[in-house]
Amino acid sequence: MIRSARPEDVPAVLSLIRALARYEKLEHEVAGTEADLREHLFGAVPRAEVALVEDAGSLAAFALFFPNYSTFLCKPGLYLEDLFVLPEHRRKGYGRALLAHLAKLAVERGYGRFEWAVLDWNEPAIAFYRSLGARTMDDWRIFRVTGGALEKLASK
Repeated sequence: MIRSARPEDVPAVLSLIRALARYEKLEHEVAGTEADLREHLFGAVPRAEVALVEDAGSLAAFALFFPNYSTFLCKPGLYLEDLFVLPEHRRKGYGRALLAHLAKLAVERGYGRFEWAVLDWNEPAIAFYRSLGARTMDDWRIFRVTGGALEKLASK
């Protein structure tokens, strides 16, 4: 049911990323290409991994994740960048199965934590994550620098 992505899955993974972006009303922000994704998943220095759920021979869900690091724990952690289940495959337990799969990977790899972000308007997801024992980090805010602002900061 859950398997690691293979190079031949790259077009389908990018399609799932675009479906997630549509759901989040952020499709205009998807700028990555198949070549980018292939390089970062399967190149000389892989930067991320993808777990996939197959249902009757078609991809139903994905989770893209990578290691991060906790200075307080002095251990690596697992950061879930995206998890998405296609609408027609929801309510089958695929989201829960992916999260359990990633938690198992984190434990097996000796990681100290497993974390992710969720949009504040996505109440169904927030309630679901809380039901699994995840807690909201209300004291923290995510900051991001991209595009021209990233270039400007890098030039200082």
